[in-house]
Amino acid sequence: ITAKASIIFVTLQYNVTLPATEEQATESASLYYYGIKDLATVFFYMLVAIIIHAIIQEYVLDKINRRMHFSKTKHSKFNESGQLSAFYFFACVWGTFILVSENYISDPTILWRAYPHNLMTFQMKFFYISQLAYWFHAFPELYFQKTKKEDIPRQLVYIGLYLFHIAGAYLLNLNHLGLVLLVLHYFVEFLFHISRLFYFSDEKYQKGFSLWAVLFVLGRLLTLILSVLTVGFGLARAENQKLDFSTGNFNVLAVRIAVLASICITQAFMMWKFINFQLRRWREHSTFQAPPVRKKPTVTKGRSSRKGTENGVNGTVTSNGADSPRNRKEKSS
Repeated sequence: ITAKASIIFVTLQYNVTLPATEEQATESASLYYYGIKDLATVFFYMLVAIIIHAIIQEYVLDKINRRMHFSKTKHSKFNESGQLSAFYFFACVWGTFILVSENYISDPTILWRAYPHNLMTFQMKFFYISQLAYWFHAFPELYFQKTKKEDIPRQLVYIGLYLFHIAGAYLLNLNHLGLVLLVLHYFVEFLFHISRLFYFSDEKYQKGFSLWAVLFVLGRLLTLILSVLTVGFGLARAENQKLDFSTGNFNVLAVRIAVLASICITQAFMMWKFINFQLRRWREHSTFQAPPVRKKPTVTKGRSSRKGTENGVNGTVTSNGADSPRNRKEKSS
């Protein structure tokens, strides 16, 4: 009875079967486009993501936490990096497989050629559904993981940026560009979180963070270059530049400016956070490495030296010196 309703949640919707071409003489191609029913599919796989999150937490991360005896702060950061490193690794490998199988690496012009890319392969659509489901699952995980109130605003901004850009690429039929940028970004983020996991096990480990810092800056530059090349040059020179909701064509000047502005603002925000993070680490490292400067006490004669000893070391007033009782005057013999 419920098969017709449940199939909307489990399987991908809106498939179209195209006739076989000369290159594919044996089989017809089955492609997909997006629609309102995708919300039901995203909801179902969001529940799947919650279950997988709980399995990784209970059978992997909690066992490591019991052995390592982390503090509360390290415990929450270790759980965050453990979950995200597993997700980034899986998504990066999956996205790279799609890029190789669909010849994105050998022919970069696929990013803007034949736009709009309103028809997707099964792998492409399922990848985007999974990405949206994972980042939507992060909202209830804030409650399940008992996130601190002061960390919730940071997490909401973090999750919101992912959902905004992934949904934007999906709805504007920029899924080719979005896939490349996601794989690039996920690889850099995976390196950061895996380095933080090694750092928690051995605090002397710093090489991973140095490599991540270099790749982070290069990742931001490559993201801007690919975005400007695709949106600013490739789509700007396309013949069809009319807004058409029926065909999914959003290649107009206003949309291109909005896409480039959102990408540039996000990359600038990430670089600002990165610079602040590096400056804070540099200050902490320099403070930890700098030895305390000790001044030799100056020897003076008479009452001045006695007065200096009463007030503190080297003439500086100390709290215990100010609170100590005064010395009694000696009686003259």
